Amino acid sequence: MNNEVVVYYALQSPWTYLGWQRFLDLVGERAIPTVFRPVKMAPVFQASGGLPLAQRPKQRQAYRMMELKRWREVLNQPLTLEPAFFPVDETLGALMVIAHGQQGGDIGALSHAMMRAVWVEERNLADRATLLAVAAEQGLDGEALLALAEAPSAADAYQANTEAAIADGIFGAPTFKLGDELFWGQDRLDLFARALG
Repeated sequence: MNNEVVVYYALQSPWTYLGWQRFLDLVGERAIPTVFRPVKMAPVFQASGGLPLAQRPKQRQAYRMMELKRWREVLNQPLTLEPAFFPVDETLGALMVIAHGQQGGDIGALSHAMMRAVWVEERNLADRATLLAVAAEQGLDGEALLALAEAPSAADAYQANTEAAIADGIFGAPTFKLGDELFWGQDRLDLFARALG
């Protein structure tokens, strides 16, 4: 089996946030090469028959809230159930994360900071000042990173990530790909860990 891991994710996905540190620990402990692919979820949903949260049946929305409460408790992880800035246009935040990775930066750590900004700190990922602050809190030059994020290479990578997700049959975030196997959701991390060996 190919030991490279690909992770498809969205910064504003609560499930990605809930599983992120466990995922980073799993691949970090095993020193497994990891490809981080933030994606645009709207085209992924459109290609796979999924619906944005607001368009899902009320029963599914209610069950999602129950599950968030359960997992928050089980994992003993801070999470605001209805954050002030969700849903949010995460495009610029995702582009900053991608640009940071293109420069050899720790894309996993910056992604986590962006997720915490939404789900713990109730900050607005669509706000440039917020993004600059999040970057600075990670010891990064936010202005330089923002300039890189607005360059065509970051946007091209974001689009390529999304196209790769669709080609790989991704329909939700997070999805972890190991060889030909897909593991969708933070609640599949135990199965993912077994596959890693």
